[in-house]
Amino acid sequence: MKVTAIKTHKITTEDKDILAILDQYVPKIEENSIVAVTSKIIAITEGNVVKAGEINKEDLAEQESEYYLPKETNKYGFTLSIKNGTFIASAGIDESNGNGFLILWPKDPWKSAATIRDHLRKKFNLKNLGVIITDSKTTPLRWGVTGVGIAYAGFSPLNSYINSPDVFGRPLQVTKVNIVDALAAATVLLMGEGAEQTPLALVEDLPFIQWQEENPTQEEIDKLNITLEEDVYSAMLTAAPWKKGGKANR
Repeated sequence: MKVTAIKTHKITTEDKDILAILDQYVPKIEENSIVAVTSKIIAITEGNVVKAGEINKEDLAEQESEYYLPKETNKYGFTLSIKNGTFIASAGIDESNGNGFLILWPKDPWKSAATIRDHLRKKFNLKNLGVIITDSKTTPLRWGVTGVGIAYAGFSPLNSYINSPDVFGRPLQVTKVNIVDALAAATVLLMGEGAEQTPLALVEDLPFIQWQEENPTQEEIDKLNITLEEDVYSAMLTAAPWKKGGKANR
């Protein structure tokens, strides 16, 4: 697998078109490649931002979450939230590289992924092309952030090993590989978190990808996520005093 980060100009609210940014900076794409795009620059070009100081960040995170835990529930003062099926701090709202704005997630990350994929497939005359919209998240019991995929298009998000034998012939019972988050982690690592100015990445040489002609259906999207009750960590997750956020039941 080969990952190449792509440097751009400083993306600000003056930029209004994510496709124009891709056209300006993404080189020729080969067949069977994946383009990773940080959620932040999509949200900025959409205008899905709030001027810092106009609203309390914690209040905004509560509005943007399906469920949340107030900042008082942890020693670091973060609002922990579930947003679009992802466990993430502050509903993904970030101030870094925001130039005085609070940056939300894209309005519809799945639509953004599909739009970007359709545009690049047509431009480069490709059959197999994937897109991942990325962000950074923390992991319980680990310091540091890693990448997570908040939307994808063009490939199967999970590779199942269920009923496949291990090296000693024992059938695997539950193992599935999360391709989306694994690739998001790799690309976000290379794109960086600070002043690198590389919000795009191109991933090539991907023999383990199962390509898909169509963009994901809602049924396929739903299969990537697990409910609190079905999760292996459900005893802890369901015991938390979750509050309904502004996006609950929508």
